[in-house]
Amino acid sequence: GLGEETIDLLFNNNLIRTFADLYDLKAEQLTPLERIGDKSASNIIKSISKSIETPYHRVLYALGIRHVGETVAKTLAAIFTNIDTLINAKQEDLTTVNEIGPKIASSIISYFSDPENREIIRRLKESGVCLSNENTVIRKGNKLEGKTIVVSGIFKKKSREEYKELIESNGGRNGSSVTSNTSFILAGENMGQSKKEKAVILKIPLVDEDEFLRIIAED
Repeated sequence: GLGEETIDLLFNNNLIRTFADLYDLKAEQLTPLERIGDKSASNIIKSISKSIETPYHRVLYALGIRHVGETVAKTLAAIFTNIDTLINAKQEDLTTVNEIGPKIASSIISYFSDPENREIIRRLKESGVCLSNENTVIRKGNKLEGKTIVVSGIFKKKSREEYKELIESNGGRNGSSVTSNTSFILAGENMGQSKKEKAVILKIPLVDEDEFLRIIAED
């Protein structure tokens, strides 16, 4: 729920310096800001509050650890099932994991060795951000087994994160970019132009949210 302009606004008004600061924001701090009224302030706070439900592996990805993309973050979360075990992991613990080479392992160790990053993690914990696999996605079915799906655009019925969770809970895999291996694109409004053009070139179907919900609801 936070666009780049809003982030710039918060930063320039000294309300945030790291993303951990977002969880300390109050609506009354936002309403005096340019372009933010009572309703916008309330929506921003609600959006931030809801983000604590984001699954552990997505939080790991969002930390911005160098060389740790979505796939690697998911692999790490499956092996190191809470943030503390990952923080305390040694080089040899990391490199024994499939997909984790010395470069990625060194990057992870370097990230968690930084006192500022450790402080951010501490504050995220205090804010209730999901940093363990206790709330792992429960598998609901296999309607999307073997399919790689890219989610793009803005949706009305559910959030992008909710759709990504539905994909995984139905056996599918979330793709970050459109490739020849993409099964279809779950396309919302204002879908990225580059993704749309690539879909045309590769003849990849576009599925809207109504059709997608029908697919996973079928008996």
